[in-house]
Amino acid sequence: MGRLQVDWLRMPCGEIAMASVLGNVPRASVERGAVCKHEGRQSGQQWQGILSAIIDYASGERKAKAGSDLYSVGERCDAIFVVVSGWVAIYDLLQDGRRQILQFVLPGALLRFNPDSGAVAMFGAEALTDVTVCTLSHPSLVALLKDHPEVGMRFAELVARDRNLSFDHLTSLGRRSARERVARLLLELFIRFRAQWPGRGTEEMQLPLTQEHIADATGLTSIHVNRVLGELRDERIVSFHYRKLVILDPDRLVGVAAIDPHLALGWMQGQAFREDGPAVRSEIEVAETG
Repeated sequence: MGRLQVDWLRMPCGEIAMASVLGNVPRASVERGAVCKHEGRQSGQQWQGILSAIIDYASGERKAKAGSDLYSVGERCDAIFVVVSGWVAIYDLLQDGRRQILQFVLPGALLRFNPDSGAVAMFGAEALTDVTVCTLSHPSLVALLKDHPEVGMRFAELVARDRNLSFDHLTSLGRRSARERVARLLLELFIRFRAQWPGRGTEEMQLPLTQEHIADATGLTSIHVNRVLGELRDERIVSFHYRKLVILDPDRLVGVAAIDPHLALGWMQGQAFREDGPAVRSEIEVAETG
């Protein structure tokens, strides 16, 4: 299996963490990697505090089954959502039925973040898996940000990350080849997934997408996506079959996707509140207040 060819001893902690997503950190970096793990634990504790603050101000939760809409275009945005568990596809639907997937959302993301309580959703949100979101009414959001300004800064970081992802997706649709689009999307989702669960040491994951989802996100037809995936599989770069993604050659996948290491690091750092297992999920069981 391929490994990223990097100068490990000169890499800052964040880049070592990024590279460890795609390959194994050599023994020469163990001591420095231990420092990164310590910093990671501190960061995790910080986000746990933020998550607890959000729970205290939450007005309830909403659930959606896989394949159903979490919310639809035109729905009033009377609360913001923090994704607790599950995958969501944000999409725009054209009058003739064609769909453009704008972004895939993982746990920790913000949805319907609009300061205007009278605004309506401009895009729909489909649950790709069973999804649970924590809801924050606008009055609760104002109180939360007043009492915990650090949460506001984290929200600002997430909004900025989503903007950068949108710009990159726009560049893919406008300028990148079909091969680059597909490879880049798969690598982006893999890195973002592994950033949430960094303890997993394999180059594979369950990816709750179909080829149609990939086509709708990359502006290609399903037939074209199937052809590109077949080429990547035959070249032993990546395999995607029955919703299981396996990175066979990380180095070559990075090359095909034409990824800037700093961009990949940004993908890693964009997740807000990692799910650390049932103990965290049980904290989100907030009751509806009416």
